[in-house]
Amino acid sequence: MAVNASDWLVPTVGPELDPCSNYTEAWLWLSSLQPAFLGLISVMGLLGNSLVLCVFCLQRKPCTVADVYLGNLAAADLVMISCLPFWAVTIAQGYQWDFGEILCKLVNVVISMNYICSVLFLMLVSMDRYLALVKPLCSSRLRRAAWAKRICLGIWILGFLFSLPILLFRTVTYVKDAGVDACILDYPHPAWSLHHNISRNVMGFLIPVLVVVYCTRHIVAALNDRGASGLPGVRAERKAAYLVLAVLAVFLFCWTPHQVMLFLDTLDYFEVTPGCLWGHVLDIGIQLSTYLGYSNSALNPFLFVIVGQHFRRKAKEVFGKTLNPWSKDMSYLSVSFTSVNRLNEIQHVSIEKLEIS
Repeated sequence: MAVNASDWLVPTVGPELDPCSNYTEAWLWLSSLQPAFLGLISVMGLLGNSLVLCVFCLQRKPCTVADVYLGNLAAADLVMISCLPFWAVTIAQGYQWDFGEILCKLVNVVISMNYICSVLFLMLVSMDRYLALVKPLCSSRLRRAAWAKRICLGIWILGFLFSLPILLFRTVTYVKDAGVDACILDYPHPAWSLHHNISRNVMGFLIPVLVVVYCTRHIVAALNDRGASGLPGVRAERKAAYLVLAVLAVFLFCWTPHQVMLFLDTLDYFEVTPGCLWGHVLDIGIQLSTYLGYSNSALNPFLFVIVGQHFRRKAKEVFGKTLNPWSKDMSYLSVSFTSVNRLNEIQHVSIEKLEIS
């Protein structure tokens, strides 16, 4: 989700006349914490997701369907995390955007794409675990890596189309009240904001989560089914399912508050809950829930390491050879020196025999 810089503007009415004067203090407090928090999750996310992608790309064995989906999830998180430092610097400068209008659009399109792509990748990986555990004997094109890659390409395209309003209406504008050139989302009509909230709630959360809940219910039932444990390959699929369930649980924990805040913001649009104080609480709540959602991209790599047994094994194979390149060289050199010494001994014995004869 993109940060809406128009939400942070301080009220122009004096504190003695403004019933919501503490709103300014709340925003100043929030703005003082945002740069450090964004910087922290940026460093964690860049290192962690780079590690995950390296393991998936450098592993010897061909990628499974789950690897393809989880690898694309890590790529989406990595690209999004790489855009957060722009906002960390901007917020630290009082929301002064110094990176030009092109980056204003591009950075926020990437951030917007991350959410819709992530939730769809998680939906697909839950469907893959459903087919692997609940329908293990049923062959499907969805369980082929080649088809998984094509589906992922379609999701990236869908994420871009979903973020087209961000590309069209994000702009750098001078904001007189704040005295800065801000990167804001300038919709031509307030109804666009309503459409944004509803599409995020329904297409970007409700429908995928219903699919995930359905699949998860059957996955958990299959994990508890001891009779199916004897089927070939089911044990390995069960281990992979635990990682998927952990990633899904953390995703819901991080992003559900933001979806709730968007729904409340939609109610505020229809003036169901009037009052300036409620609107300010929503503004701050949306910001806090957004940053909780951003932290999901930094937490996923730790889940791979803590929960994913197969991932840890793959990481040891990949980085064990990468970090110890001298092991092969030293063994090669030792064999070479041994061979040379043996050859010298043979030549020395042959020369002695010739001299004696």
